[in-house]
Amino acid sequence: MSTSKSKLFLKRFVLMLLIVLAGTNIGGLPTTVSAETSTSIKPVDEAAGSSPNLDDAAELETFIDSIINAQLEDMKIPGAVISIVKDGKNLLAKGYGFSNVEEKTPVDPETSLFRIASTTKLFTWTAVMQLVEQGKIDLDADINTYLKEVKIPATYKAPITMRHLMTHTAGFEDGGVGYQITTDQSKLPVSIAETLAKHMPARVKPPGEMIAYSNYGTALAGLIVEDISGMAYNDYIQSNIFDRLGMKFATVQEPVPAELAPYAAIGYAYENGGFVTKPLTFEGGFRPAGSGSVSAMDMSRFMIAHLQDGRYEHTQLLEPETAKLMHAPAFKFDERLPGMNLGFYELRMNGQHIISHGGADPLFNTELYLVPDQGIGIFVSYSGGEGGSAAYALAHEFFDRYFPVQESDFPPVATEFEQDLEKYAGSYQFLRRNHSDIDKFYSFLAQISIGVSGNRLVIGSGDEQQSYAPIGPNLFQAVGGTTQIGFRTDESGKVTHFLMDFLSSEPLERTPLINRTSLWLPLLAVSAIVCITILLVFPFRIRKIRTMPKPQRWAERLSVATAAWALMTGVATFIIVLNMDLVDRLSRITTSLHLYLLMPILLVIMAAAMVAASVWVWKNKYWSAVKRVHYTLAALAAVAFSLFFYHWNLLGWHFG
Repeated sequence: MSTSKSKLFLKRFVLMLLIVLAGTNIGGLPTTVSAETSTSIKPVDEAAGSSPNLDDAAELETFIDSIINAQLEDMKIPGAVISIVKDGKNLLAKGYGFSNVEEKTPVDPETSLFRIASTTKLFTWTAVMQLVEQGKIDLDADINTYLKEVKIPATYKAPITMRHLMTHTAGFEDGGVGYQITTDQSKLPVSIAETLAKHMPARVKPPGEMIAYSNYGTALAGLIVEDISGMAYNDYIQSNIFDRLGMKFATVQEPVPAELAPYAAIGYAYENGGFVTKPLTFEGGFRPAGSGSVSAMDMSRFMIAHLQDGRYEHTQLLEPETAKLMHAPAFKFDERLPGMNLGFYELRMNGQHIISHGGADPLFNTELYLVPDQGIGIFVSYSGGEGGSAAYALAHEFFDRYFPVQESDFPPVATEFEQDLEKYAGSYQFLRRNHSDIDKFYSFLAQISIGVSGNRLVIGSGDEQQSYAPIGPNLFQAVGGTTQIGFRTDESGKVTHFLMDFLSSEPLERTPLINRTSLWLPLLAVSAIVCITILLVFPFRIRKIRTMPKPQRWAERLSVATAAWALMTGVATFIIVLNMDLVDRLSRITTSLHLYLLMPILLVIMAAAMVAASVWVWKNKYWSAVKRVHYTLAALAAVAFSLFFYHWNLLGWHFG
């Protein structure tokens, strides 16, 4: 497999894990999951004398056209929009495809509203910083001093501050099953305060310790904007950001206001060879984390303001000092790797320092990149298809063309660190996950395994594998690429955490044995095999069972019923729970889920009965010793299944 394909595999692999972990967290997933996606590291075009000129508008448009038009065709995307700014001016603003496929309405960069999901957070954080510079919010004060209706419990001695919220280091667990979104417009508008009070996640880490991307934390910040300003969140953003920048085709209201509704792009899924309209999802009480719908030209105004230290034309959205503070690193996993600013997360592409934010829901994918040192901003959004992959492919093509990497930019391999690689090997799980509710189960498969091959670390397997060479203490770089990964160690030198530089808002930690798929999958497989043998043997023992004394007959029947129920519950777990439709999962607790959750409870009862029966069987020396061992193994298999359901919060109705 080519290097580019292996890198694309890694990107999709990580994206898959995040989808499994968070159900894409509609309106809340930062879609920065791309590794290296370009076909090669492109040297400067010496024949032409220099790199292509970004100020050549015609050449830029032709270049972007070639990428997005191909993406729409290859990735089955109905519509896309892009705007690129530089030095306070618009270089390109263009729509592609259709905002309404049925009516053949072309995408208009000036008026077509694309849903930007988590990119909305940048409006929330900008609003917060406006209140900071007015002296109404202290970044390091306890947020409970600002909240009126919602109070955060003092789980840890240190309080949560606005700085923690803005860097996603507040320490909240993740969640969303059954309540994060709604598809029912009649339920809107929803109170932010009531929503956050009802669905408060547990605090699972001391504040300031580590990043764990949080929609809840951003929604809290939006609530503080309401409580401090005395204005509804929607009204504050409209008045203090959109109106001041002249953003006439922008809103955080759900659904979009009637006067803007005709301009809203429709989201589609590609099914059976055509585009199918799907219902929109709404954030409700979590809207500060992802309710925005904006045109590309209006996002240009917002980007220019941030690139010019808060100024757009004659409007000062933020004071220069405030803007610089917002754009500066505020939390670093490793000083050598991208970190978190106040609301923006950092990226590096081809040596360029980028501050960014993206967002995704089932129908739209958006990315916003700012390159402060170059005065460049890029906003791109796709409706449907593989928009997440498309956005990052476009970004890498852009930076490869206009800011190519030279071979001299690659750091040398640090051979002195090639001998001690085994300590990095193992399983890692995202810090962004749930601990308390049924949501926990969705992190079961969201683990990354790091191995060692020769003197390199590897992610993936076979041909679809990315290798990393050491370039410094606890720091590695992709072989043939620029992606870097870093590790943290404790005082004893034991590796505790892992970060990929292309996903700076999503660190991982060592997976404890009790959470590892390498423990549970073999255990469940062996347990399932034992249960299957019980069922396979049963037909051949029916006649013999009929002649047994009543206690033995009931013990046999119990083993068969328990084995069958364990297998049915295991299969139902992956069919009903894991494969539940994403929108259903995050918008409501379905009847099928309610009914399913009876199954593990009944299994536990049957498993307990089998354990008791096993003791009775041995005490009374029923059957042969081999049969008794088989029976006991069946009881233990049922117990193993029960422990799995208990550990992953599938035993009972644990809803957030």
